[in-house]
Amino acid sequence: MKDSHNLNWDQLVEFVPQVMEKRGVPGVVLGVFHEGETRSAGFGVTNTDHPLPVTDETFFQTGSITKTFTATAIMRLVETGKLELDATVRTYVPGFKVADETASSQATIRHLLTHTGGWFGDFFQDTGPGENALPRYVAEMAGLEQLAPLGETWSYNNAGFSLAGYGIEVVTGKRYEDALAELVLEPLGLENTFFDPGDVMTHRFAVGHDVGDSGAEVARPWPLPRSAYPAGGVICIVNDLLCYARFHLGDGAAEDGTRLLTPESMSLMQTTLAAVWKNETFGLPWFLKGVDGTALVYHGGGTTGQVSQLTLVPERGLAVAVFTNANQGGTVTTDVTDWVMKHYLEVEIPRPEPMGASEADLAPYVGRYSNPFTDIELGMLSGKLVAQVVFKRGFPDEDTPAPPAPPPASLDLCEEDRLLVLNGPSKDRTIDVLRNPDGSIGWLRFGGRINKREW
Repeated sequence: MKDSHNLNWDQLVEFVPQVMEKRGVPGVVLGVFHEGETRSAGFGVTNTDHPLPVTDETFFQTGSITKTFTATAIMRLVETGKLELDATVRTYVPGFKVADETASSQATIRHLLTHTGGWFGDFFQDTGPGENALPRYVAEMAGLEQLAPLGETWSYNNAGFSLAGYGIEVVTGKRYEDALAELVLEPLGLENTFFDPGDVMTHRFAVGHDVGDSGAEVARPWPLPRSAYPAGGVICIVNDLLCYARFHLGDGAAEDGTRLLTPESMSLMQTTLAAVWKNETFGLPWFLKGVDGTALVYHGGGTTGQVSQLTLVPERGLAVAVFTNANQGGTVTTDVTDWVMKHYLEVEIPRPEPMGASEADLAPYVGRYSNPFTDIELGMLSGKLVAQVVFKRGFPDEDTPAPPAPPPASLDLCEEDRLLVLNGPSKDRTIDVLRNPDGSIGWLRFGGRINKREW
């Protein structure tokens, strides 16, 4: 078994540079925990303007993998009676408000952790570096539009996690970062996991890149605002993330035997609590998928020019973490993770394939689908379904100029009510078509976010 494991690792470290080069990604870190052994390696450079070799001790932003840290802290607070999953947000944050009063008054902590709040979630308002960053952010959520009824539709919601982070501050009386350190980081021995850029800058760290026709260019800004820390602020080295992964492969005890959570709480975090798509579901707040009878537990993350992925296979005792420092890194994280699944576990992750749908099959999807960030227009052109995305504002906040629209992309069905992008920057990504109870089309969901049908 060990010889086979060594062979797989040697082949894997040869495979990674190939996919990096194909996508123009400057730097990657890979870590695998399997058969009780942890291995890690770095590839490429940290920064194309000021290059240093990437090692397994290079710090990367993990983005939304942070959400699993936030939920782990919340589960610890639930076990001590300081929070309840099914208590309303207003139990802890009386002034909480979004545009819809029903959602404002009835949203629970569980809604936040399962992305079922229904309001627009890509709200990245920078409310400053001070200790009032999260309460100020929550106050500015008051105008967020409700895109779907509370609890009915899964749609990725960063704002809900910043709100959850403020809930942690309220019940602990501490800054989110300090509470997370006390509840999660310190008990797990994660000494190389930070939030503050000031803690990171004395170490070797990666910067993000935008990859285009002229190559990889450094993406700015590098720091995330404090208001986004509970949704995406963790910065760490890969072996810290694998230590964290080993905890989530277990029964709630740290490696030194200290019990942080009960087995029941650990199981709940990896239990289906919200439907996403057929065999794809959502826990607290892990993505869950069954492939050939094997349960995968995973979460990705993206910041400005950095993309990461952490995947667990609890029944096989495997974890794989991939960090990249480019906006095109998602293809690398997918290809590398799929390679590990195939060669270590003999689990083949299926890729969607176009069905060659007829014009009659595709025509019902024509329409405009909107949220505050983007419009997606679907139309028929020469018998083919074509999508045009129009950005209405920039990232990360509403004052950032909107980027230019990408070129139109052709679509086909890859299964019933799931569209596949056939070309362009989003090639091979899927778009879910979500229907109202009466069978009419209500939304498109692209990149996990819903756009409401306007016509």
